[in-house]
Amino acid sequence: MLMGRSKQTASKTRVVVLTADADFEESVKATFSAGAQIDLTVVTGTMPEVAETLDVEGATVVVIDLDAGRADEMQALQSFVSRIGTRPPVVVVTQTFDADAARTLIQMRVADFLVKPVPPLELVRACARVAKTPASDESKEAKIYTFLPAVGGAGVTTLAIQTALLLLNSGTKGPASTCLVDLNFQQGACADYLDLEPRLNPSEIEPSPERLDRQLLEVMLSYHASGLAVVAAPNRPAEMRSFNPDVVTRLLDLVSTHFDYVVFDMPRTWFSWTDSVLLGSNNLFIVSEATVPGLRHAKQLVAAIDERLGDGPQPKVIVNRFEQKMFSSGLRRCDVEQVLGASFVSGIPNDYALVREAIDRGVPLDSVKPGNKITTQLKKLIASQAITPAVSSAMPLTKKLKLSLAR
Repeated sequence: MLMGRSKQTASKTRVVVLTADADFEESVKATFSAGAQIDLTVVTGTMPEVAETLDVEGATVVVIDLDAGRADEMQALQSFVSRIGTRPPVVVVTQTFDADAARTLIQMRVADFLVKPVPPLELVRACARVAKTPASDESKEAKIYTFLPAVGGAGVTTLAIQTALLLLNSGTKGPASTCLVDLNFQQGACADYLDLEPRLNPSEIEPSPERLDRQLLEVMLSYHASGLAVVAAPNRPAEMRSFNPDVVTRLLDLVSTHFDYVVFDMPRTWFSWTDSVLLGSNNLFIVSEATVPGLRHAKQLVAAIDERLGDGPQPKVIVNRFEQKMFSSGLRRCDVEQVLGASFVSGIPNDYALVREAIDRGVPLDSVKPGNKITTQLKKLIASQAITPAVSSAMPLTKKLKLSLAR
């Protein structure tokens, strides 16, 4: 009988759900019943009742609904996870949630966790993400776009986000897997701009960087409605956060081998791991503003990177919020080209009202105004850089870090 079921469902995705919540059970059935390729099994009960007997043989993913505030439920979950290992992956849905619960779930290596109320689409996406088998998740090397500010307030985050969204939609056969990484661990704004909850906690993995694997990375990813994956840490404006380079480099190794494109939003401060990020980049953009001090800082940064990285990626300067009006006494394009020379690659138009509205609503610029001039110019920039031979990224970032530290 079991063999018959295996043959029948071999081409289907089998989802096993454990819940004692009648409303959640009804929602799950309504959510998954629409998919012809979904074989749904709902088990009614609690984790302490079924931890030793729950049958997950042949399951693609297991969804466990429990109360993370109850010690007996968490102990039963630990027993269950120990029994089945990492396959099938487990998604935990919980009513109550706090930092201690998150730490415990990470240590158990559950594939993901969601907090009620869970939108049906978010549950489906979580199951789809964790259901990837190792065979279908082969390592690859991402194309890496890095944005580094020359001055404060230059608009790096806006440009990084819009570039990531454009790369996401650049695939010829559907969305290209894209990850936006906010490396400003102290005052990053990517999650705020996209209205997402930041889920990265570098201090949690700092004692043992080797613990950070694909499953743990999935737990620490936030996903935008567009499908863009975001790595961001909660803001700690009153703390000076400087983490072990091994933690950062391990994180960057993972994202660079599991996505088609990776976009880094860099802090202005230079850390011990900055060299390795820049060395691993295919396209390195320094973002400035159209002021004399801004251009001067950009030129100095280009020279410093060239000297520091040698044969690494050649930095290109983007002048953001660039306006050239007739009869204006401001900087002209020829002035910018004269100061920056060959490193000047693009001037991004100024539309402050559009950017402000997009940030306040937590949506892409195109959602506010399709075909706007900022997005149009970024598309041209990405297209022009795509035909440029990429810097070799075959060397893992961990080796690049050792190389940069040896300099």
